[in-house]
Amino acid sequence: MSNDIVLTGIKPTGKVHLGNYIGAIKPALQIAGASDCTSLYFIADYHGLNSIQNRDEFRDLSYSIAATWLALGLNPDRVIFYRQSDVPEIFELCWILACLTSKGLMNRAHVYKAIQDQNEQLGVDADTGVNMGLFTYPILMAADILLFQSDKVPVGKDQIQHVEIARDIAESFNRVYGDTFKLPDYIVDESTAVIPGLDGRKMSKSYNNTIPLFETAENLKKLISKIKTDSTLPQEPKDPETSNIFLLYKEFATPTQVQELRDKYLSGISWGEAKHELFQVVNAALEEPRKKYYDLMAEPEQIDTILSEGARKARALAGPLLKKVKSRIGRYA
Repeated sequence: MSNDIVLTGIKPTGKVHLGNYIGAIKPALQIAGASDCTSLYFIADYHGLNSIQNRDEFRDLSYSIAATWLALGLNPDRVIFYRQSDVPEIFELCWILACLTSKGLMNRAHVYKAIQDQNEQLGVDADTGVNMGLFTYPILMAADILLFQSDKVPVGKDQIQHVEIARDIAESFNRVYGDTFKLPDYIVDESTAVIPGLDGRKMSKSYNNTIPLFETAENLKKLISKIKTDSTLPQEPKDPETSNIFLLYKEFATPTQVQELRDKYLSGISWGEAKHELFQVVNAALEEPRKKYYDLMAEPEQIDTILSEGARKARALAGPLLKKVKSRIGRYA
C-alpha cells in the first residue's frame, strides 16, 4: 500500500456502538497508523442530511462522530481529518459527475432498490420516502472518493457497490474527456466477524440491541448484563468459540487475558462471571477515551479548529484536480 491514498468516510447518523468500533473504527485506525500511505478521514455530514433533518440532531451527531474518532486515537497531525461540508470542491465535482451519470446506474443502487422493495411490500408508491439526496447518494460518494484520487477505500461488504459505482463514473468521465481520475479499489476486512448485539443478532441500531460506545460505567454494566446466553449451568464447561460474550471480550482484552478467560470457559465459568469479566475489560479500554470524548463535546470549538485545519489540507489537495477537471470539460481555456 506504499504511497497509496486511503479515504474513509464516517456518516453521522446515530450513536456509535461497540459494533461500529470493532467492525469499522478499529481497522480504520490501524490504517491511519501506517506510515506508507496518505490517509484521509471525513465526517460525511451532507450524506447524513438526507435522513436527519433536525438541525440540533444534525449538528450534535456531526460533532459526536468527530469527537469519537479523536477520542479513540485518530491523530489529526498524521492524517487529513475534515468535515465534508467544509470542502465545497466536493459538491462542485458532484454536479459535474452527475451530468455524466445515467439514471439507470442510480436505479440499480442497493440503497434505493431496498427502499423500493420495502415500499412494494407495504403497497405504497415505489418512491415513497425517497428524496433526491438519497437517490443521488452514490454520485456524492463518488465525488468524495475521486476528488482526492483515492487508491483504496475501506468499506463494509454492503458498501462495495458504492466504490464500484465510483469506478464506473470515473471510467465514463475518462472516456469522454481523457484520462483524469484514478480508478479506486475497495478494502474489505474479511476477518471481521459479525458483532452480536444484546439479543444475539447483529449489533444494529435498527434492532435496538446496541451497546453505545461511551455509556457510563454503570450503564455499560447494565447493558452487558442483558446479553443473551444459553441455558448452560454454572460449573458446566462452555465453548468460548460459540459465546457472544467471549467474541466481544477478545476485541478488548490482551492475548494473556483471552487465554485466561478461555481456560475459565472450559473449566465451567458462570455466565454472570463471564459478563463481569467482559465489563471489566471493555470499561478499562474505554475509560480514557470516554473522558476525552466528553471533554471534546463540552468544547466543540476544539473540534471545529481541528476540522477546519483538516479542510484546509483537503482543499489544497483537491484544488489542482478540480481545476484539471474544469479545464477538461471546457470551463477554462
